[in-house]
Amino acid sequence: MGIKLDMVGIVVQDMKKALDFYRVLGFDIPEGANEEPHVEVAQDGVRLAFDTIEVAKGVYGGWEAPVGHRIELAFLCENAEALDALYTKIISHGYESHREPWDAFWGQRYAIVKDPDGNLISLFA
Repeated sequence: MGIKLDMVGIVVQDMKKALDFYRVLGFDIPEGANEEPHVEVAQDGVRLAFDTIEVAKGVYGGWEAPVGHRIELAFLCENAEALDALYTKIISHGYESHREPWDAFWGQRYAIVKDPDGNLISLFA
């Protein structure tokens, strides 16, 4: 029996700020989730989960703020034009760019933004 990636969890300092970013990214997340300590969003068989620091403390028995790049979330865009448009939308909402869109040597259009917790979010096509 093999394993299957089912869920990616993100610990967030402020649930509303985090969810607002992922809404701009394109996830359909109800506004009522802003006050929840744990939120899950399913997309094509994989869940993206958000937990407050308080939930993380309960699950892990404590919490130390991570330092440095920890994990990459990479989102496939329909094409280069869609990537550029999504990047512009994210930046126009006040979120921080890590790298503007560029044509990578491996053949993809690529851009990197930061979510409110400083996680690097890659967009590619």
